[in-house]
Amino acid sequence: MKGKTAILKKKIKKMIKIAVWLGVFVLLGGILVFAYFAKDLPDPTKIDKINIAESTKIMDRTGEVVLYDIHGEERRTVVPFDQISQYAKDATVAVEDNNFYNHFGIDLKGIVRAAVYNMIGREISQGGSTITQQFIKKSMLSDERTFTRKIKEAILSVGLETKYSKEEILGFYLNQIPYGSNAYGIEEASKTFFNKSAKDLTLAESALLASLPQAPSFYSPYGSHPEELKARQEYVLNRMNHLGYISQKEAEAAKEEKLNFGEQARTIKAPHFVMYIKEYLENKYGKDYVQTAGLKVYTTLDWELQEMAQTLVAEGAASNWKKYRAYNAALTAVDPKTGQILVMVGSRDYFDTEHDGNVNVTVRDRQPGSSFKPFAYAKAMQEGYTPETIVYDLRTEFNPNCPADGLGEKDQYGLDCYNPNNYDGKFRGPISLREALAQSLNIPAVKTLYLAGISDTIKFAKKMGITGLNNNYYGLSLVLGGGEVKLLDEVAAYGVFANDGIKNEKTAILKVVDNKGKIIEEYSNKSEKVLDAETARKISDILSDNQARSPVFGSNSSLYFPERQVAAKTGTTEKYRDAWTVGYTPSIAAGIWVGNNNNTSMSAAGAGIAAAGPIWHSFIKKAYELKAASCGEGKEIKENSFCFPKDPENFTKPQTSNVQKAMLNGSYMSEQTYKIDKITGAIATDFTPPELIEEKAYKQAHCILYYVDKDNPRGEYPQNPSTDSQYKNWEASVAYWVSQQNETLNQAPPTESDTVHNESNLPQIQIINPISGQVIDKKVFFFKVNVSAPLGVKQVDFFVNNEFAGSALSAPYEIFVVLPKNIEKGPVILKARAYDKVLNRQEAQISVFIKKDEVLISD
Repeated sequence: MKGKTAILKKKIKKMIKIAVWLGVFVLLGGILVFAYFAKDLPDPTKIDKINIAESTKIMDRTGEVVLYDIHGEERRTVVPFDQISQYAKDATVAVEDNNFYNHFGIDLKGIVRAAVYNMIGREISQGGSTITQQFIKKSMLSDERTFTRKIKEAILSVGLETKYSKEEILGFYLNQIPYGSNAYGIEEASKTFFNKSAKDLTLAESALLASLPQAPSFYSPYGSHPEELKARQEYVLNRMNHLGYISQKEAEAAKEEKLNFGEQARTIKAPHFVMYIKEYLENKYGKDYVQTAGLKVYTTLDWELQEMAQTLVAEGAASNWKKYRAYNAALTAVDPKTGQILVMVGSRDYFDTEHDGNVNVTVRDRQPGSSFKPFAYAKAMQEGYTPETIVYDLRTEFNPNCPADGLGEKDQYGLDCYNPNNYDGKFRGPISLREALAQSLNIPAVKTLYLAGISDTIKFAKKMGITGLNNNYYGLSLVLGGGEVKLLDEVAAYGVFANDGIKNEKTAILKVVDNKGKIIEEYSNKSEKVLDAETARKISDILSDNQARSPVFGSNSSLYFPERQVAAKTGTTEKYRDAWTVGYTPSIAAGIWVGNNNNTSMSAAGAGIAAAGPIWHSFIKKAYELKAASCGEGKEIKENSFCFPKDPENFTKPQTSNVQKAMLNGSYMSEQTYKIDKITGAIATDFTPPELIEEKAYKQAHCILYYVDKDNPRGEYPQNPSTDSQYKNWEASVAYWVSQQNETLNQAPPTESDTVHNESNLPQIQIINPISGQVIDKKVFFFKVNVSAPLGVKQVDFFVNNEFAGSALSAPYEIFVVLPKNIEKGPVILKARAYDKVLNRQEAQISVFIKKDEVLISD
């Protein structure tokens, strides 16, 4: 027995020795393995310096409404540890690592188990990962199941635990792990599934979220395993109770709580606007950066107005489809004072792929119809034309090489003739630019564009904010919508009229903040005066003149607001493919497009006023009601809230035009008064007897090119109007119109002066008795003259002291003068006046003296 005992002791000693050496070798091997792997590992003590991928938030102007997250595979929002519900923290620890607060980052039992499985099957199907290890795996390593990765994970976990507190590590973990539906981190999961922040999670909600990371797809609230998810949630609650985090009563109450999940595919708010912003950000900062940088993008969008606009567009488009076969609509609004985009509804339904709903029509080129006209009128008025300026609304051929009657189709060079009609086929004759623009008449608009200049109008429109019109083939049809513009551009450009000619660059961004809180981009008002205030006010005055537009649109159209002054213009394109209404107040500019994305025509009734006008009117009206209600007295005004002034605004009235020149002054006729010789019909001269002069007015009606040089309208009258290529045809249409009027017009005034009543034909007269200076000593004496006249003497009149004394109708030309008794002694004036047969006249006079102190002798 003793021998056996000794042998046993020797074996035990040997085994202990082997175990000790084995331990030494394991320890040394562990140190070598640690040293081997540690040299290439990232520094776990700098985990807070690692840029965790975080999605970019696009928000409304207040920052309270998240419109969309821009993310890659991971949609994440990092929040501080104290902004996470304690329930969520406890539930996570309970189900993922109940020994979390006691270990140093690794679970030795789990590692041994993993090693055994790895040696057996070279694949790890089970593991003992702690929360620390899981965070290291997700943030610094990969998901590959290898022994090497496990070693690295353990090394980094221990290092992490030496540097950070348990709360910090748990915070890292909760902000990192995936919860499914592309939601990474507890904050994004909370918003995705419960539409609330992580700090507001209830116990039941926290337990459910803690259930997801084990198998996010399988346990997804939107998946096909709701029973398994409920069981997993109850398991978490039981674990929390077992570990002392909650009571049994709390666990049971949480199990009974009904949870309301948000929509699976978090609906994009204002999707067309969001994509507009997303494209801008990616072009400026790069796609990868935007997806992972955790930017907070505060946009200019007013969510209240946007929601209302989306509803109006959807309802209006549905109605238009039934009435006018117009399926789609788009609406946008801008603040004229800042250029900030308040509303962008790019189509009826972004998600309607069958009808290209994702196309943002507000930034697509479309023909604007007559809504482009104000730019031509503004350019013309800026050059010196006035709202009162008269043009003729008559059938007019604008191709100078085509017949003036407008009946040709091609000119001699094979080019099309161009003689547009008004929408109703009527012609109104002479009309002011105010009435022509307000009533949207086509022929006056084409004439106005010609007067303003096509290329100059395009340059002007670009200066106002139109970004298109880059081709070189635009003709006079441009003013009727022959070019293509973007709805957003046109609305912003109309805002220049609203803002007294000051342009603010359109913008969609208030500020961009990075995930460290640093502002990397911020709105600043970049204004530029592009139009004089008087011209802007004239356009606003015309477009808000309900009386001026009433002959066409009626006095109670959708363009009229009895409670406030609103400027508006409609537009309809050829074959009714597009219907527009664009308008503004001093505080908001808004425009709507109606039509079909595939360019098919609406019904003929679907003009701008019918299809687009009602939606536009409703938007303006409701916008004022909404913003007055949300920003009224006693209301707390949120930062960046968009509000209208308390009192209704009016446009500043333009100054009254004070132009005397014909056509520019509001008169369709020029009128000139001539002094005419009644006998000859020629222009009276200084020698024409007053009784033979009559004043006669000659009224002229001509096209405007007769009176103005189109490039200098307030300058001198053209010396030769026919040098203007358009003059012949414009004048021909006016001449025909004149011929149809009852009024006497265009009579040619005399061009020659009176040749009868002139100096050479004046009579010659000489007093031969008495003689000048003679002393008269008789009461009666003989008054005689010699007279001759080229045209024959008609008579001679005699005067004593300017009192008529008598006439002689034939030679000899003499009378006897009987001096009156009361005549004073001294000088007496004797005058004789001779007339010829056409009343030319000449006179002569002398002074004679009455004999003093003596009685006159009678013969």
